[in-house]
Amino acid sequence: MNETTTQQPVIGSVLRASTMGFVCGTRSQDIGHPSFGAFVRTQHEPGSETEVIGLIYAISIDDDPLVRQLILANNMNTATTRDQRENRMVPVEISVVNIGYIQAGRVYHNLPPRPPLSLDPVQLCDNACIQQFTGRFDFLRLVLNTSEVPTEELAAAALLHAASARPPEQRYDFLVAAGRQLAGLLAHDLPRLQHLLRLIKPA
Repeated sequence: MNETTTQQPVIGSVLRASTMGFVCGTRSQDIGHPSFGAFVRTQHEPGSETEVIGLIYAISIDDDPLVRQLILANNMNTATTRDQRENRMVPVEISVVNIGYIQAGRVYHNLPPRPPLSLDPVQLCDNACIQQFTGRFDFLRLVLNTSEVPTEELAAAALLHAASARPPEQRYDFLVAAGRQLAGLLAHDLPRLQHLLRLIKPA
């Protein structure tokens, strides 16, 4: 693991994966910390020098047969609801799009050489990891060209997460620099650019 980062709690384990991204599962009571646009990482294997970096773009809470029965039976007391949420057999699914990787301390803003494996632990990136990874804005091209995700909202949320990982006095300049990079990437699509700039406009 990169020496500049600190150990973060595990938020889930990989259920399925591809080069483009992966889905991790977690218990319903463990979804307080992950949020849309948050940076996450997972290693290919314990002790590996390669960490895949991704962004959370969806959190799905599917039903299960017990939920359907409880709704039909209209038996929704507090104890039953709490028990179902804490002991449900269907995991909450967190969908992640890959935006790069860190290998032997070096940042790469392109798709990882291979996806993580099933049951690999997934962690939120700490501030040091986010600052290291977002020292350049090349990852934005991957985000904006990703299909089947809300790209503008995801890019904006990621940039706001990255800004909040920095000291307060650096956040304004970071978002201004991000806006300039977006202007170059989306010069051919002004409505899309204007929407994104509104989303990340510094306070």
